[in-house]
Amino acid sequence: MGKGPSVELSILYGVLHPDLGIKGGLCDTWSLIFFKGYAVQIDLNSPDGLTLESVRQLLAAASDDEHTQLRVTRQGIAYISSGIVGGTEIDGLLFRLETWAKGSGYVGRVAASDEVWVMQIFNALKENWPNPPYDYIDVY
Repeated sequence: MGKGPSVELSILYGVLHPDLGIKGGLCDTWSLIFFKGYAVQIDLNSPDGLTLESVRQLLAAASDDEHTQLRVTRQGIAYISSGIVGGTEIDGLLFRLETWAKGSGYVGRVAASDEVWVMQIFNALKENWPNPPYDYIDVY
C-alpha cells in the first residue's frame, strides 16, 4: 500500500466498476463516493480533496459515450454529470463548466492521461471555488 494523501470515499459493494478496475472493494489509491448517482466526486471543502490525482480519477471515471458536464454544488462537491447537461437541473449548483460533447475526448481514460488537460480542469476548479464570477464557466 502506498502512502499519500487520504481521500474520504465510500464504495457500493458487490458492484463491478470496470473503468476503475475496482470490484466490490476499496482500491488503495482511490475509492468511490456516490452522490446523486455519480460514482466519483471531489469534495472541494476537504483540504486534501482537490488534487491532480483526484481530477485525473474524476475524468477517468466518466464515459465519453454521452454528453458530460463538470458541475460543482453549493456544498462544494465537484462531479461529472452524464446526460444531464447544459442548463438542465441546475438547482443547487454553484457553477458548471461548458458541456463536453460525447465522443470529443474530454472525459475517459485518455483524457485523464493528458497532463495538460488534467491541470486545466484542476485550475478551473481551484480558481472558481468557492467564489466563481459566474454560474456558467466556459473559459478556463
